[in-house]
Amino acid sequence: MSDIKLSICIPTYNREAYLRNALEHCETYNFSFPYEIVISDNASTDNTTQVVEEFIAKGLPIHYHRRAVNGGSGPNLACAFHHAVGEYSIYLADDDFLVPAGVEAAMAYLDANPDVVACQAPWYLYDEVHDRDLSQFYDIAENTKFAQQNFIELFQFIFNGHIFPEIGIYRSSALRSAWVPRDFCFWAFSYLAHFVDQGAVTFLKQPFYRSVAVSKIAPARQQAGNDDVMTAWDKYRGGLEYFLYIAAKRGKLNTSREARAVYDEMCKIFTLNRMSVAVRFWVARKDFIKAYELYTRMALGGLGEHPEVAELRHSLPMMVAIQTLTYQVNATAGINRLILSGMADPKSIGEMLRNMGLLPEIEIVADPQTHDPALLEKTAIFAADMPRRENFLKLGYKPNLIFIETDLTQHVLI
Repeated sequence: MSDIKLSICIPTYNREAYLRNALEHCETYNFSFPYEIVISDNASTDNTTQVVEEFIAKGLPIHYHRRAVNGGSGPNLACAFHHAVGEYSIYLADDDFLVPAGVEAAMAYLDANPDVVACQAPWYLYDEVHDRDLSQFYDIAENTKFAQQNFIELFQFIFNGHIFPEIGIYRSSALRSAWVPRDFCFWAFSYLAHFVDQGAVTFLKQPFYRSVAVSKIAPARQQAGNDDVMTAWDKYRGGLEYFLYIAAKRGKLNTSREARAVYDEMCKIFTLNRMSVAVRFWVARKDFIKAYELYTRMALGGLGEHPEVAELRHSLPMMVAIQTLTYQVNATAGINRLILSGMADPKSIGEMLRNMGLLPEIEIVADPQTHDPALLEKTAIFAADMPRRENFLKLGYKPNLIFIETDLTQHVLI
């Protein structure tokens, strides 16, 4: 038996600067219990090995395992967990930090509650540049414990708090069967079902993890988790349904038609609320078409008045139209000119088109005085009304490159 109490499991790949930063923070941890740092390297081609060896030489209790080939993020984390010898294990991203006081409190709780196989907790979103916590990812009023196989109360807790159980400290003995491949069903909900199937699960009020939202190494970097937020709604719903399926197979879920309808509605509402976050992210990226697609699903599901989308409804049709025009023009080979005909403010529309990504080689012009036959096939047109479109047709411009507003907004229904 090992005397290691906690295994801090860090998967990494070609991120030597981030890993160095994380390990420098690990040097400051002064835990009251013995711990190890298990690093799984996904066959990095940078100086990751040298960075690890440097910190081993400094005395950090690191156990380093280098994979022969890059097997993807899932196997890399599994590798770290499998090599862990601590009584408890925690995942630490190579660009994030632990909150030592929170870790100490969670460890004390687990020692005092041997029936608990997983301690979940909210986490801080941290601005490393300004050394401040920006926010906390979900809140709970008090430590909340769920007995083994108490699936239904746990599901209600997740639904009511819109909680994502992504940060936890686990009994390593439970990980062997709980942390298994799940692809279509979101891992955090699937694994939560596995944990509560094996033993009690507790959600602690005190965070023990800092997710670095603004890094001093690359302040404008895109966090990988954001991609899930923007696209993984069916995985989220799949994870919730998987959780309920495990509950049903254990005989803990009423599977009558009426009960299934209630749980189906809860999964839908949870997923649609998560879509509202995706709307905000897509708008920030100036992708209003994707934001509109999400709006249609939210509105049909009964969340058309959600604050994230309600404030967009006035401007969304115009922004979708401009982005659609940008797409149509960029998609057409040989176009090097866009005419804005009859527009009240062509300068503003031109600026919006550029902001949406209209190719720089495409010239934006107002109504030309003359129409060079050599330019007819190289020109797209955004006309203010049907009479103008008809006039351009008579001049010989291609019919499917003359757009009016209804061509761009006919199917944008708010």
